Amino acid sequence: MNPRNKTLAALFLGGILPVVAFTVIEEKYGTVWGIIAGMVFSIGEMVWEWARHRAISTITWATGLLILLLGGISLWANEGIWFKLQPAMMEFAFFVLLVGSVLLKKPFLQAAMEKGGQKVPPILLPYLPGLTLRVGIFFGLHSALAAWAAFQWSTSAWAWLKGVGFTGSFLLYLGVEVFFLRSRLRKSVAPSV
Repeated sequence: MNPRNKTLAALFLGGILPVVAFTVIEEKYGTVWGIIAGMVFSIGEMVWEWARHRAISTITWATGLLILLLGGISLWANEGIWFKLQPAMMEFAFFVLLVGSVLLKKPFLQAAMEKGGQKVPPILLPYLPGLTLRVGIFFGLHSALAAWAAFQWSTSAWAWLKGVGFTGSFLLYLGVEVFFLRSRLRKSVAPSV
């Protein structure tokens, strides 16, 4: 698996197993055991990635360490809400990263493409700041929804939002972005009559 695909897989799958473990175990054995299961699965994700690739992606590290930190706080406070806030915090971090990169005039999506060894086609350059900003706003809005879900929704509904809900809504959103970007690109290269 190339580094770009590994990063995408880590972004979409990172933290899903700990959430599933937390949800299933919490329902049957209580919050404390659910948190412990989530933490164990988080460590397991890092060990598995290391065994498979001899490296752990930044996203997996960040997600795993945040799960362990918030899981520890949840155990200490005997309250599962801290564990449940992990997805909202990760999404908020992406919001800050993406929007901040645009404000600093170094769009993250452009930097990521260049770091991945891809030459950014000049025709895309004018569109990347706006795209980066909109993706950042998506993460910000989803972060707010995830925080609200952590406090107000049942554990299974919260887990659904973290897994299927986030992945599905993000893929749908990206599909809309790609559709409009292709349309704009076609118009910009169409010969004028």
